[in-house]
Amino acid sequence: MQSQALLQSTQLRVSPLDPLRHHSFHINVKPLALPTPRRATIVMSVSAPKRETDPKKRVVITGMGLVSVFGNDVDTYYEKLLAGESGIGLIDRFDASKFPTRFGGQIRGFTSDGYIDGKNDRRLDDCLRYCIVAGKKALEHADLGGDKLFKIDKERAGVLVGTGMGGLTVFSDGVKALIEKGPRKITPFFIPYAITNMGSALLAIDIGFMGPNYSISTACATSNYCFYAAANHIRRGEADMMIAGGTEAAIIPIGLGGFVACRALSQRNDDPQTASRPWDKDRDGFVMGEGAGVLVMESLEHAMKRGAPILAEYLGGAVNCDAYHMTDPRSDGLGVSSCIKSCLEDAGVSAEEVNYINAHATSTLVGDLAEVNAVKKVFKSTDGIKMNSTKSMIGHCLGAAGGLEAIASIKAIQTSWLHPTINQFNPEPAVEFDTVANIKQQHEINVAISNSFGFGGHNSVVAFSAFKP
Repeated sequence: MQSQALLQSTQLRVSPLDPLRHHSFHINVKPLALPTPRRATIVMSVSAPKRETDPKKRVVITGMGLVSVFGNDVDTYYEKLLAGESGIGLIDRFDASKFPTRFGGQIRGFTSDGYIDGKNDRRLDDCLRYCIVAGKKALEHADLGGDKLFKIDKERAGVLVGTGMGGLTVFSDGVKALIEKGPRKITPFFIPYAITNMGSALLAIDIGFMGPNYSISTACATSNYCFYAAANHIRRGEADMMIAGGTEAAIIPIGLGGFVACRALSQRNDDPQTASRPWDKDRDGFVMGEGAGVLVMESLEHAMKRGAPILAEYLGGAVNCDAYHMTDPRSDGLGVSSCIKSCLEDAGVSAEEVNYINAHATSTLVGDLAEVNAVKKVFKSTDGIKMNSTKSMIGHCLGAAGGLEAIASIKAIQTSWLHPTINQFNPEPAVEFDTVANIKQQHEINVAISNSFGFGGHNSVVAFSAFKP
């Protein structure tokens, strides 16, 4: 009975790697020193997954904000995705003619008018500009624009926006100034605008949020790590509201050159718009993107009290590490599959309830199939599950990827329309999932998960659903 009580306690959970993690199991124990050879059977059961019911711990999404290759409006962004538009083109921000890869998801025509004052705007790295604009737009979307922001307790509102690369332009310019002109010519903003925490810090300074504030940098898994940590601040009662997500601006010479050196990028310079082709046999690497994607996350209790628009519910998440290789995923998929299982456990849902996956799917030779193989370990049947790749149209936005993909996932939940995975010309037969190839599909989503994985073996998975009171 003591074993049964411990297993049913909400304080203890069976390890996601434990082979005895089914809903019920039997352990046969042969008693010692008994007068008869009969076997004693101890029956222990683990309760089925249960979703959070406490309104103080339920986490809902009340606002979304972004900066993308398709502009700064969430609805326009998703309309472009549904239409199967590619945002990939030749780079013209600098002379890329000598690079093996000369294209990317470069943002053009970005403006911060009305969100950042002109003097600061000229100084800031784009990584910071994208963060501030996306954050403020998310607040507006959450009905917290203008004077409404003063009605919340700012000591219980925090910011957690991460980045994989940080202020790369400021850093690159500072190194150039040091080499060409000497140390006295380095801008005093070099350190503040290059470090990865400054996006969260400047956004908080601007809007006055005094709650938890920091950044997470786990390469391309960054945004989901931030969602997971932000939700846990709310669940632990440390905050009522968090702005969370990721920002990135790495399409500059040193950023492009660095990824070229890693041999990670597609070199399809003759046809950039078809270069990002997840799960296609002829894929040859990922396409760099940039931007920011953030969510306003609140406790259900806080959102209801202020009459907030509830867009979706964050059910749970998980993070872990492959502990295997700097850039390659584990060949057996163990890190990813166990992360998905832990996410579902945290969310209180069964694998059978999931019917949509926004995949990491970067268009790399090894990574695409490694993710699929790991997913198959969790979902024994692919029937009824749709899986797509946002990166096929906007490229891989590194630390911001999970943020932009979470927004796509939530819009899919709201609209019951899935955007296509474009450039599916010669699909890998081993994938087996419906990848929404080339044309959007209607699909009523029960539970959605969004995967993000980063160099270093960082894995992160988050789960969303429609909000149901």
